[in-house]
Amino acid sequence: MARILVLGSFDASLVSFRGVMLQEMVALGHQVFACAPDASKEVRNALSNMGVVYQNIELDRTGMNLFHDIRSLIQLIGLFKKIKPDVFLGYTIKPVIYGSFAARISDVPGIFSMITGLGYAFSNTGIKNRVTGFIAQQLYGLALSFNRNVFFQNPDDMNLFKAKGLLKGKDKAVLINGSGIDLEVYRSAPYPEKFTLLLIARLIKDKGIFEYIEAARIIREKFPEVRFNLVGFIDKNPSAISEYDLQNWVKNGTIKYLGRLSDVRPAIADSSVYILPSYREGTPRSVLEAMAMSRPVITTDTPGCRETVVDGENGFLIPVKNVQKLVEAIEYFINNPADIESMGKVSRQMAEEKYDVHKVNAVIFRTMDLL
Repeated sequence: MARILVLGSFDASLVSFRGVMLQEMVALGHQVFACAPDASKEVRNALSNMGVVYQNIELDRTGMNLFHDIRSLIQLIGLFKKIKPDVFLGYTIKPVIYGSFAARISDVPGIFSMITGLGYAFSNTGIKNRVTGFIAQQLYGLALSFNRNVFFQNPDDMNLFKAKGLLKGKDKAVLINGSGIDLEVYRSAPYPEKFTLLLIARLIKDKGIFEYIEAARIIREKFPEVRFNLVGFIDKNPSAISEYDLQNWVKNGTIKYLGRLSDVRPAIADSSVYILPSYREGTPRSVLEAMAMSRPVITTDTPGCRETVVDGENGFLIPVKNVQKLVEAIEYFINNPADIESMGKVSRQMAEEKYDVHKVNAVIFRTMDLL
């Protein structure tokens, strides 16, 4: 059996996004170590209950301080030398880059990465972002050259990496259907009596927060009874919304802010339609959760999002940054309430057929020779 080290940049993601995968690795008899910076007691306990050994690592997931990153790399090398894993899997940009470097230096036999989105590495806005993005892409190309396989959550990201020459080696890329969703945890739920919209996201511009707010203003002028709920937290990110804006939206009655939730199922159950006007994703986890709970989805016709919706069947695809089309899609459901349930059923069927976490994990495990 293998010794496996999984590295992420955000502690809660080890449980919420990778929890079932880690559990199944343990169930197969593998010894599993999970790493992320400054995990909360709740996350540590959850991992321990799974039989997973947590290892702390200092890693600034959003900063660009070279000294801090080199320190993180040195610490990772020490961790790899100590654990001596047979298999490494990193996801999100810094764990992929520095984890792959450390794994290579430490002679880890099986090095794998998962690209869960593009982030700042491919940003074209502003000179600083373009320079940072160029450096990140060069680091990506070097790091991924050490990988046996690289998992992608949508074909657009995979094709972009290939076009930029960041994948050296034939058949290195493996396409998977996002992180998958546990269909036993996220079950179909009855719809609320009042028509309610929901957005769950980190509160940053790229998630389409401002478009959601503007659509809420327009809709509520015409249909004041419609509710717009928002779940999430203000992230450490250059495009994060301000606390001032958030409080104003709440004060003006534009939205109801539910805060940062450890369990989003009650919020989804209290929604009629799920909305994610994101500019780009890997595969949006929140959309999969809503689909599994039989909610129709309004999202953008953009990489990562477009794979989750068949336009007109389980929801609608709208252009990025297009408030008017978002308003029209919302008004469709207001005027055709019977389609909420029928489209929601299609969402659940798609989740069962395409996004079942056990099916997704099986592809990952076969690729990594863990079965």
